[in-house]
Amino acid sequence: MRIQLAIAPCLLLFGALLPLSAQTAVQTLNGTYDRDPKQPIDEAYTQKMKQYTTDPKFTSALVDYLPASKTVPTPEKVLGDVAGAADMLPYAEDVAKYFRLLAASTPRVQVVSIGKSEEGREMIAAAIADESLLKAQTENNARLAKLADPRTIGLDDAKARPLIDASYPVYYITGTIHSSETGAPTALMELAYRLAVDDSPYIKYIRSHMIVLITPVVEVDGRDRMVDLYKWHKAHPGEQYPRLSYWGHYVAHDNNRDAMGMTLALTRNVLDTYLGWHALVLHDLHESQPFLYDNTVGDGPYNAWIDPLLADEWAELGWNNVARMQDLGMPGVFTHGDFDTWSPGYLMFLAGMHNGISRLYETFGNGGADTVKRILKPEEYSRTWYRQNPPLPVVTWSQRDNNNYEETGLLTTLQYFSHNTHHFLENFYLKSKRAVNKATVDGPAAYVLPSSGAELNRQIQLLQILGRQHVEVSRLSVEQTVKMPAAKRGDPPVDEKLPAGSFVVRMDQPYSRIADALLDRQYWAPDDPQKHPYDDTGWSFSQLFNLKVDRVVDRTILTAKMDAVTDPAALAGKMDGSGDVVAIASSGQSSLLPLLYELKDAKVSIAEKPFEAGGVHFAAGTLLIGEAKEDQLAAALKKLSLDATRLSAMPTVAMHAAHAPRIAFMHTWLGTQTEGWWRYAFDNAGVPFTYMSTQAVASEADLRAKYDVIVFAPVGRASALDILNGMPKYGNALPWQKTDLTPNLGLLDSTPDTRVGLGYDGLAHLRSFVERGGLLITCEDTAQFAIDTGLAPGVTVAPKGDAKVVGSVLDTVFVATASPVAYGFGKSVPVMSSDGMAFNVSNTLGRGGGRVLMDPYSDRPTGRGSVDDSDVVQGRAPAEPEALVKQKPWEPKALNEDELRNNISVLPAGDRPEVILRFAEAKSLLLSGLLDKANGIAEHAVVVDAHIGTGNVLLFATIPIYRGETVGTYPLVFNAIMNFDHLRAAAVK
Repeated sequence: MRIQLAIAPCLLLFGALLPLSAQTAVQTLNGTYDRDPKQPIDEAYTQKMKQYTTDPKFTSALVDYLPASKTVPTPEKVLGDVAGAADMLPYAEDVAKYFRLLAASTPRVQVVSIGKSEEGREMIAAAIADESLLKAQTENNARLAKLADPRTIGLDDAKARPLIDASYPVYYITGTIHSSETGAPTALMELAYRLAVDDSPYIKYIRSHMIVLITPVVEVDGRDRMVDLYKWHKAHPGEQYPRLSYWGHYVAHDNNRDAMGMTLALTRNVLDTYLGWHALVLHDLHESQPFLYDNTVGDGPYNAWIDPLLADEWAELGWNNVARMQDLGMPGVFTHGDFDTWSPGYLMFLAGMHNGISRLYETFGNGGADTVKRILKPEEYSRTWYRQNPPLPVVTWSQRDNNNYEETGLLTTLQYFSHNTHHFLENFYLKSKRAVNKATVDGPAAYVLPSSGAELNRQIQLLQILGRQHVEVSRLSVEQTVKMPAAKRGDPPVDEKLPAGSFVVRMDQPYSRIADALLDRQYWAPDDPQKHPYDDTGWSFSQLFNLKVDRVVDRTILTAKMDAVTDPAALAGKMDGSGDVVAIASSGQSSLLPLLYELKDAKVSIAEKPFEAGGVHFAAGTLLIGEAKEDQLAAALKKLSLDATRLSAMPTVAMHAAHAPRIAFMHTWLGTQTEGWWRYAFDNAGVPFTYMSTQAVASEADLRAKYDVIVFAPVGRASALDILNGMPKYGNALPWQKTDLTPNLGLLDSTPDTRVGLGYDGLAHLRSFVERGGLLITCEDTAQFAIDTGLAPGVTVAPKGDAKVVGSVLDTVFVATASPVAYGFGKSVPVMSSDGMAFNVSNTLGRGGGRVLMDPYSDRPTGRGSVDDSDVVQGRAPAEPEALVKQKPWEPKALNEDELRNNISVLPAGDRPEVILRFAEAKSLLLSGLLDKANGIAEHAVVVDAHIGTGNVLLFATIPIYRGETVGTYPLVFNAIMNFDHLRAAAVK
């Protein structure tokens, strides 16, 4: 085998330099992919494959035929045609049906159910290998489990060697997480058939040395909707067809950003399967680049928490894969690219952060099964150092072409992997061992969440995410003193006492890297060579959950007495004290609003000021509950991870009654993904709402009669005109409805025409809703919409200057500390900012007059003296100007007597916008991620309460609800909803 590995690169290089005909000769000479001449070919199926392949260059000798079998059905059995055929897409259940047919016809295939989607559709995994390997999988899995957790063998290499020698790896392939990328299911159906049936020596070697595990459809809900849309398209030739308004139940493209928050069923199902089988690789198939981009190598910066061995494996597998496909004469195959490998949020990264190998293909999909002419962009077909044989600039491209590339890429990489299984098993063990040794080698030793009743609710939610990541959590049984770095660099370490009950995430465990990546801070240098980050640059869960989390490098923490925590939620739900009044202190929990819906029959009030009772301090926003049923209250506290205190009497503090608000979620048909994260947060918390489109708002004149709060979550780069006008209406209607043809559409919402927007009637209805006491919550582009349409008088979007923010965690400071929105918070809270958006506020309507153009405190005109002196006008006595009030960046310009006189643009005092939260000063603004030129946004407002009539429009420039990662700022939204009818009262006070 060593001789083969030494010769292969020479052959590959030689092959890449030869014309196609000569390359075939080289391939025949080296024999790597030779077929079994004794095995018959399915001539009819093979002929159809060639028919659907648009150019011989777009296939290879590995996939230009299909072996025949008398007992094992080909994909045609279910599809009615070959894999990759034109004009046909199978539903997820049809794909699963085929895999089960395979399993029923050959002992080389086993199919298991790996879970359900949010809408109840099944996800499957198919294991393919020789019968002997599958029969021995239980024993093999036990060996792999020991390699995955070397603590079980005492980190002893001598014990690891026989396990490695006896084991065979599992290579996990996943397809179609992105619903508009349609080719992978049929490619994987045919790949499974080849692996099970083909007797080519290289495939027999794969079967006998490894298990290939396949989940052909990851996003099963979105797949079925995409097939519906494609059927609609084929039934309406010559017409425009609707966009895929919904993929999964909650989100679309962002389902591939859930590997940190673990919110979606598909993410949890894939990780549980990956770890349950102890797979070495997770290889995810996507379709957005011509013709095959193996982004395994990617580009910098690489994630700072991966094992360096992983980076070496990326290079080894990526470059080898490209070279093999170049040898086969297939143009447009490359690696490297401009995809930075920084964020661990992608599905494939589940492997990379759990001691495996993360891989991803981007192939060239048509968003359906049409065969069409594709015209590439210059940057796609240009030759560059890492793409010496680039894609052709103009092609006729079919789904079969796409399948050819997917299958060829996978077969060549499986062939390489099968001949190097021992090497990759060694690396798997070494990465796992190094993850366990992390606590005593590179550190830290642990992360500690100090015991805190105020933070317990959020701590539990963070620990539950770590649990989904299969990270072990412990809890101190006694107080422990550790050395912590001093606040000032260079000073000696200081002692910190960690109280009993503190949670400890030890770094001497197999999956320490994902815990480290989530709990640590991130820093992206402004002068990094990568100028276009692919996704968020900061994501520290310690910060985004608004928690105190100590990064402990002192190894004595590892010897402290602690117990394993298996169910963090079991630690909450307690009720202390005695009396008929129950108090639940407000401390930034995200569960107070859901409690109102759990206790609909109880009498609940909200304290407007802090108070003392029974020797305990309670903050403003504390819930005071009376007349609640004991069993109902106890169950609700347990369910929502809330602790409570009984009081002997109702405290004498200003309070107002709290009722379960009637909430509506308003969405556009322009995009539903970002608001999907908000829907997930509300559903997961247990906050009910009515889901309605902008079209429904346009047809409902009296919104206030039905709703108290309307949430208008971000659309995603939509302008006010986009929201008002909807999509262009030059062609036919674009329906999203459940019909016999499209049974999977219209389940969340439906419309006969997705092109119709809010319109000016809808805008008027929204305005009337707010004027009559309703609360409209907006964020990012919907906040801009509120500003541009006059729903937020006195508020404008602040210019950012040259400030640069890309998905970063920034610090903020509360301005209106008495606002109900601020209940339960301290002086500041970390926030997620997409791009540094912020607001200016003014005491007048319109865009002018809101700021001082020349600040006399920082600028002076040319004249006598120094920069600190005043000019002197010659020939007259000095005349002092009217004193100017210096405003802060978050404050409105103070109006003098002259500016107030007969000025109809001046907002009445009670109607002026109230700044609730602002960015911190420049030097302390960045917490995690990328921030450059911070002065452009520092100290500007980011949460503002604007007023119309008797209602409120709450505007967020940051993202309080995002990807299940920002639990620390959920209460900003939930507080506003709980107190929707007392926001203005607080401002007046």
